[in-house]
Amino acid sequence: MTFTVFFTHRVTRLVVRAASTGCRHHFRKMSSIVEKVGKQHPRIAVCQLTSSADKEENFSVCRSLIEKAKSQGVQMVFLPECFDYIGESIKQSLEQSESLDGHLVSKYKGIAKELQIWLSLGGFHQKNTDQFVKNTHIIINSDGHVVTTYEKIHMFDADIKGLRLHESDYTTPGKCIKPPVVTPVGKVGLGICYDLRFPELALILARQGAELLTYPSAFMEPTGIAHWESLLRSRAIESQCYVIAAAQVGRHNKKRSSYGHAMVIDPWGTVIAECSKGIGLCTAEINMDLLHDVRLEMPVWHHRRNDLYNQIYSFSTENTTVDEQETYKFGHIDIPSSQVFLNTPFSFAFVNIKPVLPGHVLICPKPVVSSFSEVSDEHTSDLWCTARKVGDVVKKHFNGTSLTFAIQDGLEAGQSVKHVHVHVIPRFAGDFSENDDIYRKLQEKPVQGKTLKLKTTEEMEAEARVLRTYFT
Repeated sequence: MTFTVFFTHRVTRLVVRAASTGCRHHFRKMSSIVEKVGKQHPRIAVCQLTSSADKEENFSVCRSLIEKAKSQGVQMVFLPECFDYIGESIKQSLEQSESLDGHLVSKYKGIAKELQIWLSLGGFHQKNTDQFVKNTHIIINSDGHVVTTYEKIHMFDADIKGLRLHESDYTTPGKCIKPPVVTPVGKVGLGICYDLRFPELALILARQGAELLTYPSAFMEPTGIAHWESLLRSRAIESQCYVIAAAQVGRHNKKRSSYGHAMVIDPWGTVIAECSKGIGLCTAEINMDLLHDVRLEMPVWHHRRNDLYNQIYSFSTENTTVDEQETYKFGHIDIPSSQVFLNTPFSFAFVNIKPVLPGHVLICPKPVVSSFSEVSDEHTSDLWCTARKVGDVVKKHFNGTSLTFAIQDGLEAGQSVKHVHVHVIPRFAGDFSENDDIYRKLQEKPVQGKTLKLKTTEEMEAEARVLRTYFT
């Protein structure tokens, strides 16, 4: 259905163009589109639940839906917010919460590994303190490993039609936007329920490379009737991503019921799959050809006036929180968070194991790309804005008088790790007899105790802790 709607639309236009102009180009283009029709695309399943306070019963229902999805050739299954349970009181919600390494998540890891399927667990009550939980979105791969988690950043605090729901009474909000995670169905950007109302999150995730945005939800009936589909379609159209929304449905207890209508929206804004009433699932194909066609024919990302949007997007580089549980990828090397001192949605800065001068640090775009030409405009802008901020800090902290910024783009340029990175180096009077010697020094092979000295782990962690204080 996804491809059919857009495919018909495009072919009709091309037939009209070809007939009116006699242009062979349009006929050739139409033929290439027709050839895509039989192509195999990854499939997803989106689930709809009526969770109760009974965790075992909820798990049994979820397992049966996952097994059904697997039998239909699905690569990834999406479960809604509160897939684990919906408590009848705050007290019960707190008491039933678990840690990420607890019994329930372990069972879902087992299912993923057993069925060789990826899972999106849309909103888990993660135990935080005796008085608070975290609303956590978990992605588990087909090997049964948690590949990423996201903690809901927008708290739903509202009084609607006499019903008071204040999530902040017992939930700790997340502190950062997680970069999209690579899955067999595409790059998935994570949100949860109320996050749907904030287009900034969708646009930032799309700028980070997301191809699918997922909003597992438990929308109330009044807001669902009024806004659910409109919000989902808007997020898809403006971000030009697939939007996946697993949902809770029906009455959970005497106080609470949910709207349902779990659905999938394609990047053109078309509803391509939707659950009917009650517990169940729907499936959809993720067609990357369609996504690329939409972005090519409606090139809004090239038309954005980012020079005028600073007031909206400036916060995207102000969120400098370093995730203590995250490992940052520098090419083939894992950089522990303890050595990272600045984190933005697009870049990260870390201390250098082989500095040529005191204060020599590195900055990378988060996508692992080897050539500077592969870095998107948005990531390039963030990379250099981050480099400027970092340069000011290391120059001040290490009492430098000047700065060198350098990129070694390719093997012949001296690149030793196949991941674009900016060297930021404070300079000092008389640090090299010839200024260009610094570039030769950058290419020296480190030998412990000779010429370029390697830092110890303890030294790198201590330096990162100090530099981090400048950005918090």
